[in-house]
Amino acid sequence: MSPVSGSGRLVLAATPLGDIRDASARLIEAIETADVIAAEDTRRLHSLAAALQVKPSGRVISFYDQNEVGRLPGLLESLRNGETVLLVTDAGMPSVSDPGYRLVAACVEQDLKITCLPGPSAVTTALALSGLPSDRFAFDGFPPRKSGERKRWFAPLATEQRTVVFFEAPHRLADTLADAVEVLGPDRRAAVCRELTKKYEEVVRGSLAELAEWAVEGARGEITVVLGPAPVQETPDLDTLVAEVRQRVADGERMKSAAAEVAEAAGISKKTLYDAAIKSS
Repeated sequence: MSPVSGSGRLVLAATPLGDIRDASARLIEAIETADVIAAEDTRRLHSLAAALQVKPSGRVISFYDQNEVGRLPGLLESLRNGETVLLVTDAGMPSVSDPGYRLVAACVEQDLKITCLPGPSAVTTALALSGLPSDRFAFDGFPPRKSGERKRWFAPLATEQRTVVFFEAPHRLADTLADAVEVLGPDRRAAVCRELTKKYEEVVRGSLAELAEWAVEGARGEITVVLGPAPVQETPDLDTLVAEVRQRVADGERMKSAAAEVAEAAGISKKTLYDAAIKSS
């Protein structure tokens, strides 16, 4: 469906991660001309505008996690009245682990116009700098704060064939990497990127074990972690697995249980292996 006739538009704008020179000309124009600016932190927005030597002409309101739902009706009304609403977060792209998703979803539902001013993103910046495969990747936000929940969060990544990017608070980084070592193994390749685009930018690459040891001393600043894909496990061919099942049967095991255990260890269908073993007997 096309946007409502005569409606305004929501503009999602990426802001610099740390280096003010990364601000686009379109961002500067949008700050100056928008009817409403919804900012994650209004103080940071005013600091950004001052650094860019531009003065907002529209209303500036706060728009952060705790008040996002309450702000929606007023912003949607502004859009329906034909106003341009600029959404900015403290750094990077709105709605990527930042406020914005609910507003975008509401605009989609009501057929209100949405556009985006592309720019900096810690996710893709870290991915590019990591040196890890970037043809297929996933972004997983922040891991849970508690160790037990975090280990369960890491568990599905044990076989993940895509590179995974996630954020972490600096004071939890060492514990998070220690949990990753326990669940994913010490040799999994990864990179820790801190203070991207800023004066003290640092990218530390290595195995999870090496990174966990490095992080014990403490890391400061904004942290983005890039986890390399799991190593590909070679599955033995079916004939080899059938031979293993038959040997276990010869040693006294039941065919069904032997096939089930061998199939589970090899990561293949239990039924496929059982049927093959029956056929060969």
